[in-house]
Amino acid sequence: MELQVTNSPFNQEQAELLNRVLPTLSAAQRIWLSGYLAALQGAVAPIASADAVPQANLPATASISKEVTVLFGSQTGNSSGLAKKTAKLLEDRGFQATVSSMGDFKPNTLKKLQNLLIVVSTHGEGEPPDNAIAFHEFLHSKRAPQLEELRYSVLALGDTSYEFFCQTGKDFDKRLEELGAERIVPRVDCDVDFDEPAADWMNQVVQALGQASASTVIPVSAGSAIGSGADTEYSRTHPFHAELLENLNLNGRGSDRETRHIELSLEGSNLQYEAGDSLGVYPENHPHLVDELIDAMGWEPEESVALKNGDALALRDALLRHYEITVLTKPLLEQAAQLVPDSGISKLLEPGHEQDLRSYIEGRDLLDLVQDYSLKGVPASAFTGILRKIPARLYSIASSPKAFPDEVHLTVRTVRYESQGRNRYGVCSVQLAERVQPGDRLPVYVQHNPGFKLPENPDAPVIMIGPGTGVAPFRAFLGEREETGAAGKTWLFYGDQHFSTDFLYQVEWQRWLKEGVLTRMDVAFSRDSDRKVYVQHRMLEKSGDLYQWLQQGAYIYVCGDEKKMAHDVHAALGTILEQEGGLSPEEASEYLVRMQQEKRYQRDVY
Repeated sequence: MELQVTNSPFNQEQAELLNRVLPTLSAAQRIWLSGYLAALQGAVAPIASADAVPQANLPATASISKEVTVLFGSQTGNSSGLAKKTAKLLEDRGFQATVSSMGDFKPNTLKKLQNLLIVVSTHGEGEPPDNAIAFHEFLHSKRAPQLEELRYSVLALGDTSYEFFCQTGKDFDKRLEELGAERIVPRVDCDVDFDEPAADWMNQVVQALGQASASTVIPVSAGSAIGSGADTEYSRTHPFHAELLENLNLNGRGSDRETRHIELSLEGSNLQYEAGDSLGVYPENHPHLVDELIDAMGWEPEESVALKNGDALALRDALLRHYEITVLTKPLLEQAAQLVPDSGISKLLEPGHEQDLRSYIEGRDLLDLVQDYSLKGVPASAFTGILRKIPARLYSIASSPKAFPDEVHLTVRTVRYESQGRNRYGVCSVQLAERVQPGDRLPVYVQHNPGFKLPENPDAPVIMIGPGTGVAPFRAFLGEREETGAAGKTWLFYGDQHFSTDFLYQVEWQRWLKEGVLTRMDVAFSRDSDRKVYVQHRMLEKSGDLYQWLQQGAYIYVCGDEKKMAHDVHAALGTILEQEGGLSPEEASEYLVRMQQEKRYQRDVY
């Protein structure tokens, strides 16, 4: 569509000039210009080029409601942090912004809203995060109302290494459109390095909601989009280099596993955390893999390559510390196919080859790709241009700040395996196990997790379920309860392979049991008997007592593997409610949903 002179503040000559310029503008520039024109003349025909993004709904400034609701669905805290930043930005412009977790939001009030912003992550294989499940189900049910008066926009967080990238955000965006709502600005899908696109989305939303003059626009920088949330200069985009104080193997001699207990100093950082939060660690790639990749491509290690932020690094340093080289994603293969059209990669991406693509990506890395498809000879500067930044690894914090001031502890299982005839390494876990010593420093930041916190009432009973390294936050919980003198009962379900070699933090659990900080503990060591026994089996064995704790108002916490353990534990809870409470499967499911809404059932799963 073109700008029309009718009902426009411009004459014919000015309108023709603008129409020649419009196709050269970015989507964000067109959105801002439309808002500016609307402010000058009440309402102007939408500006778009033939290949523009979906048109934003931009009414006259006079009709824009100043009330904006920002809903977030978050598993690790990123969406929560971004939602709060968005609300603050809106409030600075004179809007009345209300921020709410989807789990706390009453869906029957949706019909009353005029402006809705959704910030949501995708969990697991395309699933909503825990605090978004009920709202997601409501919106996709027959009870969802028509929303012709609603304007909305979605910021979706995800990870392109997962097949269903940003699926939850896509679900919300599509469903709201189906219900008659109109977009304020198009949905933005963010990969793990989300700062720049999130900042762009915020600016577009604020401008589209009624910014009338460029002089009033206060840009949102990527660095300010989201940080640690604490009053500190250190954040996700500016990590603190923490000194390593201790690095111990928790497993006994003869174990098939290696689990590191890591202690880091936060002294001087002003970083604050609570029990239940996570620590982000920016890792380095394995030097052996980096050298193999450089050799396979015929590159020079000291060649300078430009980073996306404008800095330059020697190639080997960039591959060690900046670029992700251990994970293949569909977007990466698509870009590689464009970079080397005759490589044959494009065949993997053709319709009908989805299973072949999934099979190829699983267990392979960048070295496999360049060797399998003979990519040697591509210039380093061109090849690194298609690589994404190496993401931080998040670990549940295993210490209470009250028990260990200015320190943070982690429990990290080392990942090593063989695939496609080569040894593979967990990027961060093997770095911690093999290449860092006390005195070394690691770049870290605190990731707040408001959805995984001890109950405010210190007398409330607490049930903790955490096999393997999933027990980490419960070490923090019990340390916190010991320091605060909380009187509520505590029950821990823990499991691993062997009692003799894999009982992580055994001495501490025994001390807390003796002193009454830990009321009871049930363990499951799966390889110590003919029948494999896991934590969910122990829960079912103790179903009567567990149900009584629930009736007394107990809070349930689950931490660890999402793909199997968390599902099995959830199913066991449903079975216990049916057997002990006489509930139907539907009633048991509703019971657990209510517990989640009441924050009595919280999960930190990955």
